Amino acid sequence: MKILKFGGTSVGSADRMKSVATLIKKNTEPVIVVLSAMSGTTNNLVELATNLYAKNHSKANEIITTLENKYKQEIKNLYKTETVLQKAAHLITYHFDYLRSFTLDMFTVNEEKAILAQGELLSTAMFQFYLEEIGEKSVLLPALNFMRIDDNEEPDLTYIETHLKQELEKNKGFNFYITQGFICRNIFGEIDNLKRGGSDYTASLVGAALQATEIQIWTDIDGMHNNDPRVVNKTHPIEQLSFDEAAELAYFGAKILHPTCILPAQKRNVPVKLLNTMQPDAKGTIITKEAAGTGIKAVAAKDGITSVSIKSGRMLLAYGFLRSVFEVFERHKTPIDMITTSEVAVSLTVDTDKHLKDIVEELEKFGQVSVEKDQTIICIVGNVSFDKIGYAQKVFNALSEIPVRMISYGGSEYNISVLVKSEYKKQALQALNTGLFNY
Repeated sequence: MKILKFGGTSVGSADRMKSVATLIKKNTEPVIVVLSAMSGTTNNLVELATNLYAKNHSKANEIITTLENKYKQEIKNLYKTETVLQKAAHLITYHFDYLRSFTLDMFTVNEEKAILAQGELLSTAMFQFYLEEIGEKSVLLPALNFMRIDDNEEPDLTYIETHLKQELEKNKGFNFYITQGFICRNIFGEIDNLKRGGSDYTASLVGAALQATEIQIWTDIDGMHNNDPRVVNKTHPIEQLSFDEAAELAYFGAKILHPTCILPAQKRNVPVKLLNTMQPDAKGTIITKEAAGTGIKAVAAKDGITSVSIKSGRMLLAYGFLRSVFEVFERHKTPIDMITTSEVAVSLTVDTDKHLKDIVEELEKFGQVSVEKDQTIICIVGNVSFDKIGYAQKVFNALSEIPVRMISYGGSEYNISVLVKSEYKKQALQALNTGLFNY
């Protein structure tokens, strides 16, 4: 069985849904189709929740009505038969009446998560109605029946595997199984979600749970590119990556794939293929256990980085100092991206300043602390282990005109990372494109 995930752009209109139906019909084996909400819907629902928190019910009702009218128009474009149109109209009314009910009562975090789930519930039901209308054997598998996170807000793969197989056992004989990405239940049974980009995660978890033959992530770009096409002049899709290489690129800024998507597939060794709904015949990128070839494959950039430096004579010939520093970040649940050390100083980076003030106050007990914001991590990915000659030289030759704040090399066989001020990001990416890929 294959798992096919389609993002918000891929199901962003009636025409796009029809194109997705055409794509999935090419499969000769049963498939599970994981769908995001229609593009723009989740943003509207976030805005709705913001206004409900503020008790701005007039604006909330305006958002609901505008979004409802959009969906009413889409179902007119999607269906031909009066029977299915009426069924879809009832679906729209049901979900938007549910949204309006929140303007009449108290509003809490749990209710916000229930609101955010409505986009996926709508898109999957609409798509399954369309498959029924065109005569395809399909069924809706509600993700809320099998997707669950534990008390650490991590997916409970054992639970998912058990309950997903139960759902499939109850619904034998279908060609297409449609389910929601992003949404799940928490340990208390309440509606929750896998955070932004969670539809990728859903597809990977489902694929891992079933040990699928392949997980396909369909987006609006033809695979993972060797550089950021939004920033540099020329890029090309990478034909094959290892799980480790793809994970590095996803974490450090390659937007096509959510970073969490890799781990479940890697754990069960299920290949992941990145494909383009707009160019379905393009090869895309295949991600497997083994890398294809050696050398530098791609470059990615992660913005919004803050560097924190601690200088202290207490580090000299001491042990336990770094542990104490790391414990500060652990207490404030703030992950560290990069780290470099010298005899009397340590510099590291974080991608959030949510607890930065408190962190700095604690670190000042150890020594002199300095903070620099508006930084970018540039990650150079490939088979660049320390025993390979020449790759570091290529990187630093390319960056010879760029002021580099930090360098991280050797912690991973697949990654050389540098930190630069964000104002140099475009210049650095273009320089690497020229120096590494001859563009």
